[in-house]
Amino acid sequence: MVWIHGGAFVGGSGSGAGTAGNAFAKQGVILMTINYRLGRLGHFAFPALSQEHPEELKGSYAYMDQIAALKWIQKNIAAFGGDPKNVTIFGFSAGGVSVHSLLSIPAARGLFHKVISESGGGRDGVLTGRPMRQENADPLYPVSAETIGINFARKHKIESTDAPGLAKLRALSVEQIVDGGQETDGQGGPRTYSGPILDGKLVVETAESAYKAGRQPGIPIIIGNCSAEIGGPFVNTSTSKEALFSLFGEFEAEAKAAFDPNGDKEFAEVITKFNTDWAWGEPGRMTARAFVAKGAPAYLFQFGYVPAAMQARARYGAGHGSDVSFVFNTLNARWGAQAEATADEKELANTMNIYWANFAKTGNPNGKGLPVWPLYTTQKEEILDVELSGKVVGKPDPRKARLNVIEKAFKLRATLQSRGI
Repeated sequence: MVWIHGGAFVGGSGSGAGTAGNAFAKQGVILMTINYRLGRLGHFAFPALSQEHPEELKGSYAYMDQIAALKWIQKNIAAFGGDPKNVTIFGFSAGGVSVHSLLSIPAARGLFHKVISESGGGRDGVLTGRPMRQENADPLYPVSAETIGINFARKHKIESTDAPGLAKLRALSVEQIVDGGQETDGQGGPRTYSGPILDGKLVVETAESAYKAGRQPGIPIIIGNCSAEIGGPFVNTSTSKEALFSLFGEFEAEAKAAFDPNGDKEFAEVITKFNTDWAWGEPGRMTARAFVAKGAPAYLFQFGYVPAAMQARARYGAGHGSDVSFVFNTLNARWGAQAEATADEKELANTMNIYWANFAKTGNPNGKGLPVWPLYTTQKEEILDVELSGKVVGKPDPRKARLNVIEKAFKLRATLQSRGI
């Protein structure tokens, strides 16, 4: 198994006690954790850089690193007792986005055989495919990566976009390039960090476009997210339920019925569920359906467990990344010894870790003594739901009504984009 860490492509690390491989090793699985270039070291474009050595791949250096690691594994993992013909890549957040990208990058084809995306989305919009040089080519990314590179150069008083300007950029220190992870030139200033780039040579299309055309490999997939990923003004800046629902246009009544059926939910809960479903839930379902259409097994999950002591703070469900320490069975590494896991939490972590290990071995997470994780089908639409209490249940997707109206909104995305979604 190959872990691709998260961190919005600007932070994070492949090392750390929280993602150690001890529990996977006990399941007979070799875990590899990798690092990849972050921030402007990982994704950067500039006109003179694009023109220099045009035969070379440019833009998405983070993905080049991930592919290099997977090629190394193909050549060397047998020496460590691994099987180069049975490689599973899995990642969370930006790592989950990376899984989608690797599924649609031709140079990565054949380097892995199963995939798991945790809170990685699947549709265009969140950390996906900014055009290299075309302005206004995509309503989701109207500013090109090269323009953002020019913005960064100007921040450092570099006005030239040709070879002399590139030389001055290369003369900057690593600290200046990293810039503390800053993605804009001051509060409200122009964007100075692009995120992943659709360069046309390495990254030739987004995952969503690949899935719609059936160009992804037909391999087993686990995909899912937490139940209350992120609240507040994440996807849009609405400040009331009425303002949010009005963005759905002709689907406004359906959105109200799905997200606030009795009209009594707090806006904070509604916006949290909306963010979760828009960025991760429905895109995950779309991805699962694309794999099913290709004849590949797909397993969908929602992770909703919140420790009793945290439920007053995490009122609407499990936040972004809550599943990771359970997947790795490293609860104490995350919470610390002073917050010793309960017997039920240890059992849940063991269950999640075994699911992931079983999938890596066979392409099926199920096994003796585990609650049955139903294979996803478009007829039954069953998922594995880790409920608020920690109970693990295979059942029809409880988010169906919400995801259905989100799906309808996505079909009118260009119009809705102009309304603020």
